[in-house]
Amino acid sequence: MSQLVLPLRLADHAVFASFLDDGNETLVATLASLAAGEAGQGCWLWGAPATGKTHLLQAVCDQAGDRSVYLPLDMLAAAGPGVLEGLAARELVCIDDVEQVLGDEAWELALFNFFNELQEARGRLVVSASSAPRECGIRLADLASRMSRLPVFQMRALDEKQRVAALQLRARHRGLELPDDTAAYMLKRSRRDMASLYGLLDKLDLEALRAQRRLTIPFVRGVLQQDSGS
Repeated sequence: MSQLVLPLRLADHAVFASFLDDGNETLVATLASLAAGEAGQGCWLWGAPATGKTHLLQAVCDQAGDRSVYLPLDMLAAAGPGVLEGLAARELVCIDDVEQVLGDEAWELALFNFFNELQEARGRLVVSASSAPRECGIRLADLASRMSRLPVFQMRALDEKQRVAALQLRARHRGLELPDDTAAYMLKRSRRDMASLYGLLDKLDLEALRAQRRLTIPFVRGVLQQDSGS
């Protein structure tokens, strides 16, 4: 896809339509507005792992298309700050897991210069991190000052009822029916973070397609037992 720096692909499920925005409505509305090209300087979103930060950054790039670029620094940090070169020409830049490079002098200086170039070009920056700008260990004072100018949003984790709703939304996006009782069973038999639950749903989708079965509790139980026995 042309909006990517390296041959990386956006996840096919990472769109706004498949993200349950309960508790994060203002953030999602802000990101959708940025992706649509409306006014705004960008934003900084932070939260615990598996709260949906990567999903939302990829959704922004999915909607914005070639006007945007997605940089997952958990994958690109080792490539060095040179990966930022030329990206200020994009209208919208989404940097995921920025904490991966904070504290590194070369990276922080490159990010500071990049932020300035992007602003001069009237581009917008969306950053995800595990904590707020003032708490994420930025050593370069000028970079900390620049980042603190971005609107900051904390990702809200989903409660159990919302996790069920999020699973069902993802299932519908994939063309699956996930009954309430089956979704509740998945929560009881799997790790409860959304990344693990979505991973289980992906596996169940594949197995249900192979077996031409619906996502009932007996079917899910059988898949889980097969996994535990392998």
